[in-house]
Amino acid sequence: MALKVLLFGDIGIDDIVALIYGVLHEEIEIVGVVADYGNIPRKNAMASVQYLHNLFNQSDLIPIFEGAELPMTGENPTYYPEIHGEYGMGPIIPEQEYSGKGDNFLEIVKLIEAHGQDLTIISIGRLTSLATMFIHYRTLMNSVKAFYVMGGAFWVPGNVTPVSEANFHADPVAAKVVLTHASNLTIIPLNVTERAIVSQEMVDYIASLGKAKILKPLLDYYFAFYKKRNPAALGSPVHDALTIMAPLHPEMLSYRSLPVYVVQSKDGIERGHSIADIRPYVKIGEKEKKHRIAFELNYSLFFSKFMSTMTGERF
Repeated sequence: MALKVLLFGDIGIDDIVALIYGVLHEEIEIVGVVADYGNIPRKNAMASVQYLHNLFNQSDLIPIFEGAELPMTGENPTYYPEIHGEYGMGPIIPEQEYSGKGDNFLEIVKLIEAHGQDLTIISIGRLTSLATMFIHYRTLMNSVKAFYVMGGAFWVPGNVTPVSEANFHADPVAAKVVLTHASNLTIIPLNVTERAIVSQEMVDYIASLGKAKILKPLLDYYFAFYKKRNPAALGSPVHDALTIMAPLHPEMLSYRSLPVYVVQSKDGIERGHSIADIRPYVKIGEKEKKHRIAFELNYSLFFSKFMSTMTGERF
């Protein structure tokens, strides 16, 4: 049976790559997409997901839900068009603006009720919308099979501050809500996603076969940013694609289960810092949970699975 996925995303280039991967993979069934603010404004995120679903003939198959416009901190979001483009698709601009006809956010309840124990929720963006579901429907959320969250950085540099990763940093309140209340939660942090590199050679080969539409302009734009920041860069890290791959390929990553805390500071480099407690002599209290955290990536397996899905060939 295919992996049924409800995807929460803040729609940047790596979110789009993850969506393309999910649409092309025969063992993944995306049952819904929640489009949030984050890399770009929500209305642009909605327009981009609608564009992508039309491109892959999925518009009548996958509902698109309007997610959050603002974080739980109440601040105005910071967007990143220099990394992801105005619509999260690099140089690509959808022909139509968001129609305003996305599915109501609260309709997610019916979707979860319909799939229950068969549903895996994958969050590859800011955690605001996912946290909102836990605040309003904690019992229902506990019926979900598993949660996978792209976020955090454990003993590696952050990508927004020296210690903080973007999804946790943008809404640390929401991150805390999810970590406090989610069961069967797997965290896919920068420790492994920074290593999920797609080289330009990989991009060119995928593009030559034409199955993964628009992948090349997306990752060419993405790589230009990384190359400018680090001239030694060999390719683009596809953080979110690795996260959607993780449930299908547990052998691709190595994990440890640890308590996790997210720093709630309003300002400062420590805001959103994810801290795992590795003290062996500390007894975990009843209110604290251990979460599974990915720490090592088998790149050869990542390469094989990514290329096979994106090309339709066997690697």
